[in-house]
Amino acid sequence: MTAAAATLDTSLPSVVRSLAALERHLGVRLLNRTTRSIHLTEEGAQYLERCRGILSAMQDAEASVVSGQAEPQGRLAVTASIVFGRRYVAQIVSEFLRRHPNVNAELLLVDRVVNLIEEGFDVAVRIGHLSDSSLVATQVGQVRRVVCATPQYLRRYGVPRTPEDLRKHRCIRHVGTSPRNEWQFQMGRRRVAIPITCLITCNDFDCALSACTDGLGHGMFLSYQVASYIKSGMLRYVLEKFETEPLPVQVVYAHSRLLSSKVRAFADACVRTLRGVPFD
Repeated sequence: MTAAAATLDTSLPSVVRSLAALERHLGVRLLNRTTRSIHLTEEGAQYLERCRGILSAMQDAEASVVSGQAEPQGRLAVTASIVFGRRYVAQIVSEFLRRHPNVNAELLLVDRVVNLIEEGFDVAVRIGHLSDSSLVATQVGQVRRVVCATPQYLRRYGVPRTPEDLRKHRCIRHVGTSPRNEWQFQMGRRRVAIPITCLITCNDFDCALSACTDGLGHGMFLSYQVASYIKSGMLRYVLEKFETEPLPVQVVYAHSRLLSSKVRAFADACVRTLRGVPFD
């Protein structure tokens, strides 16, 4: 506290009063203080980290105004779903790091929605509609939920003509695409959920795809995940006219007037690259 007062060129009582006022404003204790020691509470550590990010963004903004274009630098935290991230985002990150040697990156690939602000991430590439209106999103494409099977399976068990026909077929469920034992279809103006008989349920995409390409049953995937298998003839689409509306692919970051140069540059790189990708 004494060192902080000296740095700010003010008195120790003034620093103590300012800290107490901040804690009253936030409604939480930021520091645990005794006569012998002082340390951050858990809430204080979170608040400090968030404030450091804000200060870093302000410094980037000031540097951008002064120099005309600030060179991206510092930590860049990016997240995407596992398969999409492996296939597209990892390559964008690698190219970005080659272009901007003063940036170091953290790439988290996980099949859940990461809270960018609470978990300290700068940019996400997401599939699906946003539920958080505080985020900025740029759509770069769209993907379809598709059902497919091998030609051999279809010859042996027949081609389903309507979603209800799936009740008589074996299905492979990838948890990331189908959280429940049902698949969604569009039938006229109605969206319907069809219960499926799961021969195998996998939390791993590669395992689910392998079961499908081995001819064990129908699988529901996202179109980009199976596009090469469709093109090669290893898999065939079924029930295409009953597909639900496509899902948007979006580059997402937190809304801020003081967006750092590294975040802006990386988001722009994602948009440029992904808009040229055919996802099915």
